[in-house]
Amino acid sequence: MNKIRGFEIVESKFKKNVENNIILPTRGSKNSAGYDFYTPIDITIEPHQQILVWSDIKAYMQEDEVLIIDVRSSIGIKKGLMIANTLGIIDSDYYNNSNNDGNIGLTLRNLTDKPVIINTGERVAQGIFIKYLVADNGNTDIE
Repeated sequence: MNKIRGFEIVESKFKKNVENNIILPTRGSKNSAGYDFYTPIDITIEPHQQILVWSDIKAYMQEDEVLIIDVRSSIGIKKGLMIANTLGIIDSDYYNNSNNDGNIGLTLRNLTDKPVIINTGERVAQGIFIKYLVADNGNTDIE
């Protein structure tokens, strides 16, 4: 089968949550653009603090695609969380990299004055695959 785009669990030696059952991202319905990411662990984020949660998931895609990651709207609205860098960008060459096998990390920031608790298996972020264009004068020689 020729793979186009999707998700896989990282190799065992790169997993950060070895004891936990990792859930691959899923869409909520056939018309959902985003793939929901589930937290593999229970986390508590103190007020105005942030925490890095490794998903133990990697994404594969075509060379001219990117995976954009943001918090689910319900997490942002109901719990006051955001992605710390405001928007995650996962490039196609991040997949299977030698440093961490492409393990996608989610850094969540608590914007509220109260601790936020997220339970294992809760949907916290969503990823959307998008095609992008390259400018004539923006190419690079770096592989």
